[in-house]
Amino acid sequence: MAVEFRLNGKSVRVEPRADESLLDTLRERCGIRSLKDGCSPQGQCGCCLALIDGHAKVTCAMTAASAAGRDVLTLEGLAASDRHLFSRAFALAAGVQCGFCIPGIALRSKYVLDRNPNPTRDEIARAIDVHLCRCTGYKKIVDAIEWMARGRRGEEIPEPLSDGGVGARLARYDAIRAALGERPYVGDLDRPGLLHGAVVLSPHARARVRRIDTSRALAHPGVVAVVTAADVPGERWYGLIEQDWPGFVAVGEEVRCVGDVVAAVAASDRHTARAAAALVDVEYEVLPAVLDPLSAIAPGAPRVNPRHENLLSHSSIRRGDADSALASSAHVVHGIWQTQRIEHLFLEPESALAEPRPDGRLHLWSQGQGIFDDRRQVAAFLGVPEDNVFVELVPNGGAFGGKEDMSIQAHTALLARVTGRPVKLTLSREESIRLHPKRHPIRMEYSVGCDAEGRLTAVKARMLGDSGAYASVGAKVLERAAGHACGPYRVGNIDIESTAAYTNNPPCGAMRGFGVNQVHFAIEGCMDLLAKKAGIDPWEIRWRNAVEVGDVFSTGQVLEKSVGIKKTLAAVKPHYERARAEGRAVGIACGLKNSGIGNGAKEWGKARLVVEADGTVSVYNGYTEMGQGLLTVLVQFAAEVTGLPAGCFRPKVDSTYQLACGQTTGSRATLLGGRAVTSAAAKLRADLDAGLHLPDLVGRVYAGDVLVDDTTPLGADVPKVKTHTSFGYATQVCILDDQGRVARIVAAHDVGRAVNPALCEGQIEGSIHMGLGYALTEELSCADGMPVTFKLREIGVLRARDMPEIDVILVEDPEPEGPFGAKGVGEIGLVPTAAAVAGALEAFDGIRRYTLPMRDSPAARAMSVGKRA
Repeated sequence: MAVEFRLNGKSVRVEPRADESLLDTLRERCGIRSLKDGCSPQGQCGCCLALIDGHAKVTCAMTAASAAGRDVLTLEGLAASDRHLFSRAFALAAGVQCGFCIPGIALRSKYVLDRNPNPTRDEIARAIDVHLCRCTGYKKIVDAIEWMARGRRGEEIPEPLSDGGVGARLARYDAIRAALGERPYVGDLDRPGLLHGAVVLSPHARARVRRIDTSRALAHPGVVAVVTAADVPGERWYGLIEQDWPGFVAVGEEVRCVGDVVAAVAASDRHTARAAAALVDVEYEVLPAVLDPLSAIAPGAPRVNPRHENLLSHSSIRRGDADSALASSAHVVHGIWQTQRIEHLFLEPESALAEPRPDGRLHLWSQGQGIFDDRRQVAAFLGVPEDNVFVELVPNGGAFGGKEDMSIQAHTALLARVTGRPVKLTLSREESIRLHPKRHPIRMEYSVGCDAEGRLTAVKARMLGDSGAYASVGAKVLERAAGHACGPYRVGNIDIESTAAYTNNPPCGAMRGFGVNQVHFAIEGCMDLLAKKAGIDPWEIRWRNAVEVGDVFSTGQVLEKSVGIKKTLAAVKPHYERARAEGRAVGIACGLKNSGIGNGAKEWGKARLVVEADGTVSVYNGYTEMGQGLLTVLVQFAAEVTGLPAGCFRPKVDSTYQLACGQTTGSRATLLGGRAVTSAAAKLRADLDAGLHLPDLVGRVYAGDVLVDDTTPLGADVPKVKTHTSFGYATQVCILDDQGRVARIVAAHDVGRAVNPALCEGQIEGSIHMGLGYALTEELSCADGMPVTFKLREIGVLRARDMPEIDVILVEDPEPEGPFGAKGVGEIGLVPTAAAVAGALEAFDGIRRYTLPMRDSPAARAMSVGKRA
């Protein structure tokens, strides 16, 4: 049945399906791209917001038919003056990170300001409650809306900074287009003759596939192809470390989790593809699932994965005699801490587009965190040389580690190859949650001792992490946890063991913090317990034990430079003391996090600067932009070194040049990518200094290749231990109000050098937002290996109204191995947060909490999310 309505002032007539959402109609039939699909049909992320007859509505929860006769307004239809003001305000405030949520919030802002020209910050936060942002922590979004309000009231607002090198608050690259929804994500791309894909996932955590019948799906009108394991021409199994993850589970094999793919469909449109996927008949023999990691590594347990025993990894560190030191310590504390499984909940679900090229190669548009790893694995899957696959990064709508592993790139590529046509495959929110790896739940048993003055004598710890059905990078997460188990403290006697186990739960892999935030919840809890036993102030006990240059880190590495932990402690001390003097409940925690993977890995930074005929300079690098601002800081490095304006640089990430650097992980992209760009830029600067100008240099390629190969494996018997290139350090203070709600977080972070202070603050604010959810409300609980909810509010990511004040203090202790002294900041921001909250809660109600999330606390009860029906 035809539906007519006015869209951005013009009459339109469409013929939607009976059940078609207004979001699908606007995107697929009307070409509106500012509306994004982050959760349909839940209506809980706000990315699909439109104004319907002047009222703000989430369009994924409305039928297209319900728009009949109504006025629909999207960002595309706003007056040019409003579009200019709104996008400029978000760029000025650094309110854009990945950008996926921002168009919806910008349109909401118009709705709010039309009704209240001068809202308070609290009113703004409550007004955007429908909207979820996983990146920013909302502070800079509220700043942006305040700028918008000023501009609408006729006040003059500054222009976003458009030029600047290292240290400048340069506006994020492409922030204007991102704020207006004009910068495309993979799901926004279109190609002539495009087909749409869908996957069939296992409903069981463990079952044997007896039969797959695709006949009904193939017969469905509009279906072009259905593929299974039998159609894979190359290597069906892939993985970042272990080749233990099948792109498709074959007949006769076991599915190992509820995210396993058994078939994929290509059809004329997304609705048809999904309808056909539901027609694929799969017969399963359901088997008892292995769901507990301790049971999984017990003798006689069913083997989860045929490519590896259930014991995925075991890491150990021993130095001195921990048992004897504990026995002779003045004070000893002991406890068992447990953290939970966490969903990344990046706003943009996984999406890929693949298109056969006339030259026989395949063009793959990927949102992955390592496009060269994507290319390697997809080429092997298709059974073709890597050069036959050209991969182009489309900067993604958030990742946080969850887009390191392959998701649907290989399936999309296979469908494109089989059909000979371009195919785009985008997961739903439920499929996304089922398929990609999570944050590890880890059980940690600690015994820690100190002398009468509170100086640490020994740490003994045992950790067990649930890595789920596939290895991902789980072994490295538990290795990293072991290496950071003593926090940023001097400890002479160490006995640490850390184990990762396979189970039939959803896989666990990389997530912001990478095992380090888990162990800091435990070791910082021990510091609080020791402070109480020894009668020492919690700040003071940390000061007495904090590492300095010349001290030995947990792994045996002597810290030789850029150790800023005491500077961060000094920075928060006035805030800590003032809050305590006011009678507030206060918690404090410290943290450190490696920058660079280390542990013996060979790590590359690679860049190419190419002078183009239009007077611009392309900046190619091998790392992924995922909201952290990497492309912006690389431009700043290039501008600083060459002296050219920032506006002439155009960052790009694709396989034009062989710039394989591995995954954008380990807080290393700025560290290594920045060094590579700086190296390449110095060569361009030399030509400019020689009197040449850009028109003289068109077509010239300037290479920067940096290899870091001096780190040592954990436990290596070498003369000089160096497990990591660099470390970031932090101290955070959590202050509660008189109801036990988190009122304020003060966060002092040693960032080496703040290349872009605005982006640096935003990374820390966003990390604290994630850390508070981790502490209080977030958990992906599973029953029989299946997540018990897919609803965004129940998963527990905080909304703007839930956020406290955040004061970020940037401390600069330059890193000699970093570009202009910089080191990674993307992960350290949430490392101390949960422990600081736990300490504040104990100060409030006297209860020491050992399990995350701390749902029983007054701070959690005050939040608007994380509650189950």
